[in-house]
Amino acid sequence: MKISPLLTTFILLMIASLACSLPATFGGPTPDLPAVTKTPASPASETPLPPSATAIPSETPQPSLTPTATETASPTPVPTYAILRGKTTAEKTTCRYGPGPDYLYFYALNQGATQDVIGRNEAGTWVLTRARGAVNRCWIRTSLLELNGDVMSVEPVDPHIVLGWSPYYGPLTGVSATRNGSEVTVFWHALILRAGDDSLQTPYILEAWVCQGGQIVFQPVGTYALAAKVLDEPGCSEPSRGRVIAAEKHGYTIPVEVAWPQP
Repeated sequence: MKISPLLTTFILLMIASLACSLPATFGGPTPDLPAVTKTPASPASETPLPPSATAIPSETPQPSLTPTATETASPTPVPTYAILRGKTTAEKTTCRYGPGPDYLYFYALNQGATQDVIGRNEAGTWVLTRARGAVNRCWIRTSLLELNGDVMSVEPVDPHIVLGWSPYYGPLTGVSATRNGSEVTVFWHALILRAGDDSLQTPYILEAWVCQGGQIVFQPVGTYALAAKVLDEPGCSEPSRGRVIAAEKHGYTIPVEVAWPQP
């Protein structure tokens, strides 16, 4: 019987496979093999952990800025004034509506009468007074009072603080002024009064703030004429000025400012 080449090849492959699986006994007994020393396994190195997440550095706190101290304006000190007590020294002392002998009469005080002194003019030559507990105020010449303190410790006040104003007559008209050296003359037109309205006192007053001795001083000048003169020297840092008023029995007319001729 004829064997096919394909079968022959298969048989040969099977024989070769069996030969490889048989123990090798050829060439005598198997020599003793050296004992295999079991090399201890080196301990497994610890598997490194994956690197931890890098910590995000926290924001370093910045030093807080100390606010720069701004210069605070110091409050203007408020002056403290005294209220004095005054006792009249003359047999009769006149109290007036303004700080001068030509202002309208208010009332008279007997010798030894006491008044609270609550104000003064700039020079301290006249003081504003009132009876204790009373409301009415009027001006007395300082030289006619015995005071229990320094008159200059009293508050300086407006000379018009108690001046009464007429509701019936308007301001003077025709007011003008001229200068001759250090002398200033102020003029005005007459105030025509109705019958019975005459105060029977000084009808006109020039109120002037003039330079005398290097200082601005308040100088009221009363007159029955239609003009008044006042000394006004050079040498002051502030300009001089003036105004005129007229009296009737109900009070004074509204002041008229004078166009003052400067030195």
